[in-house]
Amino acid sequence: MLPVIAITPGEPAGIGPDLAILTAHNEFKCNRIYFSDPDLLCERAQALNLEVNIQTLSSLESIPQPDSNTMLVWPVKLSERVQAGSLNINNSHYVLECIRVAVKSQQNNQTQALVTGPIHKGIINNAGIAFSGHTEYLAELTSGTPVMMLAAEAEKLRVALATTHLPLSQVSGAINKNMLQQIITILHNDLQQKYGIKNPHILVCGLNPHAGEDGHMGLEEINIISPVLEKLTRQGYNLSGPIPADTVFTPKYLKTADAVLAMYHDQGLPVLKHVGFGHAINITLGLSIIRTSVDHGTALNLAASSQVNTGSYVAALNTAIHLANNQNIEMVY
Repeated sequence: MLPVIAITPGEPAGIGPDLAILTAHNEFKCNRIYFSDPDLLCERAQALNLEVNIQTLSSLESIPQPDSNTMLVWPVKLSERVQAGSLNINNSHYVLECIRVAVKSQQNNQTQALVTGPIHKGIINNAGIAFSGHTEYLAELTSGTPVMMLAAEAEKLRVALATTHLPLSQVSGAINKNMLQQIITILHNDLQQKYGIKNPHILVCGLNPHAGEDGHMGLEEINIISPVLEKLTRQGYNLSGPIPADTVFTPKYLKTADAVLAMYHDQGLPVLKHVGFGHAINITLGLSIIRTSVDHGTALNLAASSQVNTGSYVAALNTAIHLANNQNIEMVY
């Protein structure tokens, strides 16, 4: 039986709806349910001069088998009509509601994985909703401890983050022994359970330039990172570090690595996006659900333009299918 993948197109004024429409005819080894406003998808299809048949669902307990021209949609209504490329704070609650309902469907075993389109954090905050990011919101919905990992599988590069969407001034204070041990444990376990890697080799970056240079450029490596790595290594983890971030992404190190753990967002992701932009994806580890996403933003200037690259979206969907099949979750139809 094919897994059922929940899809949230994300910010309605951005390219998320375009990605859904442009790939609606593509064949994937899954059934797809779009958690979205059906009128939005119809309007975006018209703007793109593409024909799709929107079939709204009234229940997730019995999923019909659609033909290649049909999009199955669980309807979530917009507050106001969307103008492509123009943000509207009144639709911020809609964006979050799509995610909430899609997550609930996976928690109820009605879907087996979630693929999320890009959202715009700024407009959600401008609407008066305290919101730091997709990853953190998913953790709130699932009571999980999220670990953000981006992957460019063609280049065999996976980069996980110890901290996610924090101002740089707050990163050092957020890193402590308990937190770092928990992050590495989740990364290690999910590489084993989700990717089938028996003894994953994880490279751990230092926080400071030159990994602190023996304390001359910072003490986090000596006081926090190294003790955690030593403790987990004694427990059988295959870890290397702390390694300076300016050398860890060289072939010498990466040829034996299954993942790199960076200490903060812009320490690891520029390299990942440089080698994999357009087909790299975001995977959230440490949750009770499977979630993958594109590695790019809303691209408001490209919405409804037919100039959208679907590579990352396709990769995210294929990875979600792979992970869902690996979970052997009982499917409910």
